[in-house]
Amino acid sequence: MKFSEFGLDEQILEAIHYAGFEEATPIQEKAIPHILQNKDLIGCAQTGTGKTAAFILPVLEQIKREKPTGTSTLIIVPTRELALQINNQIKGMAYFTDAHSETVYGGGGANDWDKEKKALTNGTDIIVATPGKLLAHLKMGYVKFTDVRHLILDEADRMLDMGFHEDIMAIVKNLPEKRQNLLFSATMPPKIRTLAKAILTDPEEISISISKTASGVTQAAYCVHDDQKEAIVEHIVTERPDYDSIIIFCSRKNKVAGLVRRLQKKNLDTAGISSDYEQKEREEVLMKFRSKRTRVLVATDVLSRGIDIQDISLVINFDVPNAPEDYVHRVGRTARANTKGEAITLINKDDMRKFNRIERLVGPVIEMKENPEAIGKGPEYNVNQRSNNRNSKGKGKGRPSGKGKPHWKKKRKPDNPKQ
Repeated sequence: MKFSEFGLDEQILEAIHYAGFEEATPIQEKAIPHILQNKDLIGCAQTGTGKTAAFILPVLEQIKREKPTGTSTLIIVPTRELALQINNQIKGMAYFTDAHSETVYGGGGANDWDKEKKALTNGTDIIVATPGKLLAHLKMGYVKFTDVRHLILDEADRMLDMGFHEDIMAIVKNLPEKRQNLLFSATMPPKIRTLAKAILTDPEEISISISKTASGVTQAAYCVHDDQKEAIVEHIVTERPDYDSIIIFCSRKNKVAGLVRRLQKKNLDTAGISSDYEQKEREEVLMKFRSKRTRVLVATDVLSRGIDIQDISLVINFDVPNAPEDYVHRVGRTARANTKGEAITLINKDDMRKFNRIERLVGPVIEMKENPEAIGKGPEYNVNQRSNNRNSKGKGKGRPSGKGKPHWKKKRKPDNPKQ
């Protein structure tokens, strides 16, 4: 479906055309008509599907039609990085309109607070905020949200994982009862259903499959001991000199620092980002990575969702993600917009069960590779741990490696493809 078929204002269509887009993605095609009809909505879609534009475009259309005098739209997100990304997209799509937007997020200084206060008291059309910082402003008593007509919760599951439920509900109490509510989430666990029931009214539901990674991603994994991880990452990065944009996800910030030091000592252009970095440092690191002045970015999971960085060549999971859906989002950093990319996961002995759950979600698309000879052998893929998760009868079966050779302790026949 073309964007011109939605009945959007010519100025908005001009901005879309200027950005080089003509065809709507599935989430956009399904969500935009409902939002334009002012219906509440639950949208479930993974990263890279275009869900940000799915709510920005109709909101801009409604602002264009209604010409509100105060803040009409409040977008709540889990992280400052996502707030900045959404705000940049709004500015791009609203370039030919009179709509204005500002961000409200933690980590800034006195000047940032004053700028945010000005936006919140002057009635900026769209506010994109993280829950904690917005609530801090609300408690000061000067924020006026009496004109808010659209509340949007983006990455709602991540916000609940980060413990923002009470903050969200406190913010909602400061909004008019009559408003449109849009909730977007990558997953739909029971706690999201509970949140939606508390906030939304008779919502429409849209679900775009999250169980598969993009078709353009080549996926592989290595079984390694912990003390082999940094060496194999160095090997992978060095062996791919034509990859100019690589993200490595670590589970802890101390691992980020250690890996950055190792790669920098090997003269590999590397930077890190985690909660240990000041906000200005984080923004500078991201800016350099986006502009490809930094080749390798080592980060905690804060970047796995919602950060729109184009043309990622390779994603490396230094640690297996805790949830299968998080694997999808990490891998979703590459092969966006029908491009090609590569994703590699390092599996230690303790993470084999978690990796098995990932395989069950995404299917048999991850190639198990032999460790490079210089790295040495890693742990054998434990068939018993795999079988405990593979089916209820406990008759788990291993998968062949990329060369077709068995990669398990005992010789077993490969899975029957018909099962």
